[in-house]
Amino acid sequence: MNQVPRTAAKASGVIRSGKLAPLSERLKKLGLVTDWDFILHLPLRYEDETKIDPIGMLIPGEPVQVQGEVVRSQMTATPWGQQLIALLKDETGILALRFIHYFPGTQAQLRPGSVVRVYGEPRPAFGGGLEMIHPKIRQPVASGVTLPKALTPVYPLGEGIQQKWLRKRIARALLDMQGMEDPIPASLTEALHLPGLRAAVEYLHNPPPDADSEALLNRTDPHWQRLKFDELIAQQITLREMRALARKERAEALRAPSSGGLIAPFIGALPFQLTKAQMRVWREIERDLAEPHPMHRLVQGDVGSGKTVVAALAALRAIEAGKQAALMAPTEILAEQHFQKIVSWLEPLGIRTAWLTGRQKAAEREASLESIRSGAAMLAVGTHALIQEGVTFHDLGLAIVDEQHRFGVAQRLGLARAMKNGLKPHLLMLSATPIPRTLAMSYLADIDVSIIDELPPGRTPVETKLVRMDRKDAVVGVLRHTVGEGHQVYWVCPLIDESEALDLTPAVRCAEELRARLPDLKIGLLHGGMPAAEKEAVMDDFSAGRVQVLVSTTVIEVGVDVPNATLMVIEHAERFGLAQLHQLRGRVGRGGGRSACVLLFDERLSDIGRERLKIIRETTDGFEIARRDLQLRGPGEFLGEQQSGMPMLRFCDLEKDAELVEKAREAADEMLREHHDLAIKHASRWFQGKAELLTA
Repeated sequence: MNQVPRTAAKASGVIRSGKLAPLSERLKKLGLVTDWDFILHLPLRYEDETKIDPIGMLIPGEPVQVQGEVVRSQMTATPWGQQLIALLKDETGILALRFIHYFPGTQAQLRPGSVVRVYGEPRPAFGGGLEMIHPKIRQPVASGVTLPKALTPVYPLGEGIQQKWLRKRIARALLDMQGMEDPIPASLTEALHLPGLRAAVEYLHNPPPDADSEALLNRTDPHWQRLKFDELIAQQITLREMRALARKERAEALRAPSSGGLIAPFIGALPFQLTKAQMRVWREIERDLAEPHPMHRLVQGDVGSGKTVVAALAALRAIEAGKQAALMAPTEILAEQHFQKIVSWLEPLGIRTAWLTGRQKAAEREASLESIRSGAAMLAVGTHALIQEGVTFHDLGLAIVDEQHRFGVAQRLGLARAMKNGLKPHLLMLSATPIPRTLAMSYLADIDVSIIDELPPGRTPVETKLVRMDRKDAVVGVLRHTVGEGHQVYWVCPLIDESEALDLTPAVRCAEELRARLPDLKIGLLHGGMPAAEKEAVMDDFSAGRVQVLVSTTVIEVGVDVPNATLMVIEHAERFGLAQLHQLRGRVGRGGGRSACVLLFDERLSDIGRERLKIIRETTDGFEIARRDLQLRGPGEFLGEQQSGMPMLRFCDLEKDAELVEKAREAADEMLREHHDLAIKHASRWFQGKAELLTA
């Protein structure tokens, strides 16, 4: 069989199909396996093929359907290869149809004398008149063929899957749905003026011609609201079942001793006074720890709000109850800082703390493991090394996970695995990345959330400035002035080494440039690729003031605390996420004086990059930043499936549908109370293949 060479096929505009994977595999990639999957595979948009518009009345830019006779069809040579051009005529005018790429059968469909319907967007043609480029062609129209009664759905497609086939398959799934019961009691949907489930999905797949197209596209139509409601209820039911299972687990109740406790002496020895917010959150934790089932509490607080001292209070409660505590941080730098700070607080109380990371020397590691195993160390601080094989706690009562968003569900819960006696430790999670209220309601219903919404007294808001990259020299001048006043500077870069793909200043080159321009200053370099001992030495030098400028990657994003640092410079800030920018900015302004954060950006900004910089300049409120970050990214990217442990919502917009989230929470409670079996059935059907995420 003769084959058209690839180059020739491209030049002629003819599209030829290659070998495809089996249909079932291609459908599975789209998440289409069961009838329910096809029913929930909803249109991206709709085409109105219910009417015919006269060619002479067409308006450029508005998609329409026209019908006429093909009066001419020919191949035309252009500098870009062969094109197929046909002229379609009705009683009111002539329309050109242009095909730059086309299937071999397209020319046959457009034989002169054929009567066809085409759907597309007219636009001004070169030389006058209107044309459609790559319109959808109906087969030649026989007399008496009626027009569709509903709008034509346009579905997301996969490789080798055609709209015509998918429409038929979904129509079959809808027929099979006729005997499917509506899982949500009518009393719940009627109160919100929502249609039945069957009516909702049939409407969304085949809306009438007079449907509100804007409401359909922005998903505010009542039929869309019904599906969102079902989705939210399914999620809330699942979360509550997870919570119920967690409540059945047992833990040691950690209560205050009748005398000789550690909490009062610890608070009395602190060089600062705890804020009201810190005390409120501690009381919430204290109540949880006194229960005979495991605490699952997330403490949120903006950068510098004092989460570490609250964690230390929780650890002390476990220790004074005769149990061990463990604190896990995502990086060695952060873990080291926690270790040093907590040791300085707890050593005077006679509490031994063990240090454990993956890069310790064998002898040091074995000594730490033995102290944890024997119970000599009442507190263990480290990285993910704490949950690796070979780590055995004598009697773990409390697990603390700092910067919990950096860990997946399995990692977080690795510390909370059952102990020898079948009891589980209490779990306390900390985060300086605030989670918006609607997101917390939707994804953290199985976790109690505490918020430290008060900064220690004396903290001055950090001034944020946006500066173009071509004004970098002026920023270097500000850096010199800052150091001249006796303060220190962070300079953050997005990459370690040169990148061919991105024209960004890497940390290594940036450090070299600053050293050449500022030979009288001591400039350090820190990045994740350095040996642990070298990183530790650099951070020690910076903390002690021996290094005046620290050039770093985002390895300093969390936890590094140097009160004398008053200037943060972030190069190519448009490349960073909002949470990262907020975290980095929080590294300065911790000493009580004036501080600034300079965001150097490339003028060639994407729309999202521009919006990020605008948000970070306008506010220092972490919760407001998180709310707007959610708007930009959506819940899936904001949390990540591995962080949330929950399937991401497909249809609901947590910002726009906040009221519906509240109603769904109430409805889920009622269904579990009054219709428990139906509730479980509904949640299982809705999430199907994603249910394994819930068991992490």
